[in-house]
Amino acid sequence: MDEKGIRINKYLSEAGVCSRREGDKLVEAKRVTVDGEYVTTGTRVLPGQHVFVDGKEVCLEEEEVVLLFHKPRGIVCTAEKREKDNVIDFLHYPVRIYPVGRLDKDSHGLLILTNQGDLTNEILKASNYHEKEYVVRVNKPITGQFMMHMQQGVYLSELDKKTAPCKVKKLDDKTFSIVLTQGLNRQIRRMCRELDYHVRDLKRVRIMDYTLDGIAEGSYRELTKAEIAQLKKQLL
Repeated sequence: MDEKGIRINKYLSEAGVCSRREGDKLVEAKRVTVDGEYVTTGTRVLPGQHVFVDGKEVCLEEEEVVLLFHKPRGIVCTAEKREKDNVIDFLHYPVRIYPVGRLDKDSHGLLILTNQGDLTNEILKASNYHEKEYVVRVNKPITGQFMMHMQQGVYLSELDKKTAPCKVKKLDDKTFSIVLTQGLNRQIRRMCRELDYHVRDLKRVRIMDYTLDGIAEGSYRELTKAEIAQLKKQLL
C-alpha cells in the first residue's frame, strides 16, 4: 500500500468487496469504519489501519511476487540492513521480499526472491531433491579422477559429511558443470578444496526449471501469475 494511503473506495475494490461506486454507497450508508471510526468518501486508508464493513474486517490481498535475479559478485544474500552489500538494498524492489536460500558473496548467478513465506519454506524444504546447476572454473586442469570423485561424492572434513552423488560434466580444461540436489554450506568450494582444487569462478545457472536466460547480470525477471501457479504446483 502507498505510504500516503489509498482512497477507501479503491481499497474496497482492490480487496474484492465491491466496485468503487458501490464502495461509495457503503461509506455513505455508514457501513464502513477505519480503526473504529466511520469514514467519508474522501477518506484514505493508511498502512497498518484496519478496515471493517458491517463489522467484518476487510484486508487487501498481498500481491504474490517471485523474482529471478542474476546476482553479481559482491552482493550478499541477506535482508539484514546492517550488511552494506545486502541484496534488498541493491534491488530497491517496491514490495518487501526475501532471498530464498543463499549464493555466497563471491559467487554469482541465479537467485530466487519472494514475499511468499509458504513458498520460501517449500523451496527450502525441497532443497534435498530439486536440482541446482552451476558452472565452475578451477585453478588447474581437470582430471578423470577429479571428475569421478565429484560424481560419486566427496567427504567434507570440515562438515564430517560425504556429499551425495551428482551429475558432473567437463566443459573445457579447467571448467565443469555440476548439478546438485543438496544444499550444504559452500558445498562446491569445499568439494574442490578436498580434492586439492580451488574455485576461481562459480556461477549458478539454473534452479529447477528456471534459468538465467534473458536476465542480464544485476537485473531480475518477475515470474508471471501462471509461472507462480506452476511453481506452487511443483512444490505444494
